[in-house]
Amino acid sequence: MTKPADSVQEFPEPAALDGHGPARVIALCNQKGGVGKTTTSINLGAALAEYGRRVLIVDFDPQGAASVALGVVTKDDQPTVYEALMSSGVTLTDIIHQTSHANLEVAPANIDLSAAEVQLVGEVARETALARMLRPVLDQYDVILIDCQPSLGLLTVNALTASHGVIIPLETEYFALRGVALLVETISKVADRLNPRLKIDGILATMVDARTLHSREVLERVNEAFGPQVFDTVIARTVKFPDSSVAAEPILSFASGHPGAESYRRLARELIARGDAA
Repeated sequence: MTKPADSVQEFPEPAALDGHGPARVIALCNQKGGVGKTTTSINLGAALAEYGRRVLIVDFDPQGAASVALGVVTKDDQPTVYEALMSSGVTLTDIIHQTSHANLEVAPANIDLSAAEVQLVGEVARETALARMLRPVLDQYDVILIDCQPSLGLLTVNALTASHGVIIPLETEYFALRGVALLVETISKVADRLNPRLKIDGILATMVDARTLHSREVLERVNEAFGPQVFDTVIARTVKFPDSSVAAEPILSFASGHPGAESYRRLARELIARGDAA
């Protein structure tokens, strides 16, 4: 039996933490673009930060959208994730920026990161480069969110190898649903061959328009196919998300009382209640 698409469940306000770390590392992953990976990385991170968690967002997409949306635009002479990943002289700590949101930091990326995919091919243990980069800072954060590029290439495999869990943002649109089986298969292969601890933390329905029959039908199919792996929280479509990105802020500070902000707070509470975040 599948849960109804309009089911409502409340999740408790999370308890304060006595200390910080070690971090749970979560990859935001879907090979299809435009499904809400970056929006979710930014706003889930901000919501977890509001609940007292120390959060690092690792921008692992050469487009650098998460960095820009958090107000971090790197200059040509500033190191980014690319340098921290590929250069022994630059560490992750060297590139981290504090955002305007308390408890929320970002490791920025830009187009340079696209070269890493080619360069890593010839490296020993190429799938574990990101895990090695993250290792020194794990004790400083409660949650590390990796915003992946829309691809199942070597950078995404690195993200999955470095992570404890995966959140799959899924647009409630038929063709978006078709690609999830391939992604789940990739996650299973990485768990089998490279990272036995890896699991799917949840599938997040995004850009939901409950007024349309199509959106409701896709949401029902997702629940039928994946059952308890689907988050109870859904993210509705709203222009406030692109507006907040243009303003270089999470929606939680840009429009704190907006239903979109409340949805990400609810998602943060659900993630914590599931035990998939500190």
